[in-house]
Amino acid sequence: GRSAQRLRVELFYDVISPYSWLAFEVLCRYRHIWNIDLRFRPAFLGGIMQQTGNKPPAMLPKRGEYMLKDMKRMAKYYQVPVHMSADAFQHIMDTNSLAAMRFITAIDMTNPQYLEPLSREFWMRLWSQHEDISQPENILAVARQAGLSAELSQKALEMISSPTVKDRLKETTAEALTYGAFGMPAVVAHYDGEPHLFFGSDRLELLGSVIGESLWFHAFTI
Repeated sequence: GRSAQRLRVELFYDVISPYSWLAFEVLCRYRHIWNIDLRFRPAFLGGIMQQTGNKPPAMLPKRGEYMLKDMKRMAKYYQVPVHMSADAFQHIMDTNSLAAMRFITAIDMTNPQYLEPLSREFWMRLWSQHEDISQPENILAVARQAGLSAELSQKALEMISSPTVKDRLKETTAEALTYGAFGMPAVVAHYDGEPHLFFGSDRLELLGSVIGESLWFHAFTI
């Protein structure tokens, strides 16, 4: 059932994580169907892995093989254009998302209305077009694609080396850890006065059932 109070649901994500893209798109579609106040919380996956001693799943070859197939099925099911290649995991290992996540954080702090389209464009570039997101020129190209003015993008790019932005990203990452996150995406639903952590993009039906809502996939065409 719906309460008058919209339920706060936070999505802690990093654009280096393709599963985070799935969770992001599904939650974006459901935020108006479910009675939720969806908050995007850009964080740094590298920091979470380091702090918890987690290892990339694909370091186990069999798990990597499975993930490749799983990702293809999920992308098709959720209708999100993630294109996994055989070297996708090498791609993750070779990409550093720190500058991108700082840039996203800077935009979140200054022009949050661009947070959603900007994050989506980073995923599009990395996981649909398989292009780099770590260099300043790539970051500016993504920002342009997301509709940010050159002036705004330049200002955000200058902010990524500032303590304000670095600290904000560290704080958000630390907050995800306090909720028990060990990877991405980490979805936290504040329900009945308690935070409930759901890890991954395959637990959204469960999230729905906990908050008394359900997923209706047939309701969507992209």
